[in-house]
Amino acid sequence: MQTVWRGSISFGLVSIPVRLVSATDEKDVSFRQVHAADGGRIRYRRFCEKGGHEVAYADIAKGYEMPDGEMVILDSDDLADLPVVSSRSVEVLGFVPFAQIDPTALARAYYVEPTGDTKPYVLLRNSLEESGRVGVVKVALRNRERLALLRSHEGVLVVQTMMWPDEIRKPEFGFLDEDVKIRKQEMAMAESYIETLAGDFDPGEYTDDYREAVLELINAKADGAEVSTPEEEPDDGTVVDLMEALRRSVEQAKEAKDGKQEKRRTKSA
Repeated sequence: MQTVWRGSISFGLVSIPVRLVSATDEKDVSFRQVHAADGGRIRYRRFCEKGGHEVAYADIAKGYEMPDGEMVILDSDDLADLPVVSSRSVEVLGFVPFAQIDPTALARAYYVEPTGDTKPYVLLRNSLEESGRVGVVKVALRNRERLALLRSHEGVLVVQTMMWPDEIRKPEFGFLDEDVKIRKQEMAMAESYIETLAGDFDPGEYTDDYREAVLELINAKADGAEVSTPEEEPDDGTVVDLMEALRRSVEQAKEAKDGKQEKRRTKSA
């Protein structure tokens, strides 16, 4: 796996040399922009609107536009002089219960692999597991200082980047101030639906149906087959009674669950 970052974790006065590798590999279908008439690739040029000419990549700098429209230009030397203290170190700021972390703030995860003596690494991993806490850390990734979590998962330390507090929007919606009345029967039926689908999380049970359908479409068109688009069922505007909808949902959930259990028994037989 490709190294994303190399440095060390500061665990008190103990320095643990490590490298970070991406813990995820997104499987999205990548498209290229092409000319619809002949399939030719569409290319983009870097063009200066002031001078009216194409600009080489080496001549491009970062610009920040001030409120009055003035452009402040920064080059790589300006940014290199910034005091990012955690550029080669995962700086531990404290240890907190994982349950106190807002899931909205969690971003990309990286596996942490020791590159030196493994004993301090194992000590930190075991200490985190025994404490039931996660480390709040700072780390500089791709020229930006990030807040992150340091936690143990399946025997490996994981650094998971987080959004800064001022990057998370508050959920300000009008319905939060409404006094919505839920009947006991409706609540009981909703809880029954949840209980019907309750179980342990098994990621292997879920598939990306959209990606598979896109790949099937691409292969079919590559083979010259005609592709038909299924017609959408029209919405007749019927208002469904909430209790009736919940009752039917429970029935369908039970049928689906029974079907999955039957498939498992067939496979194991």
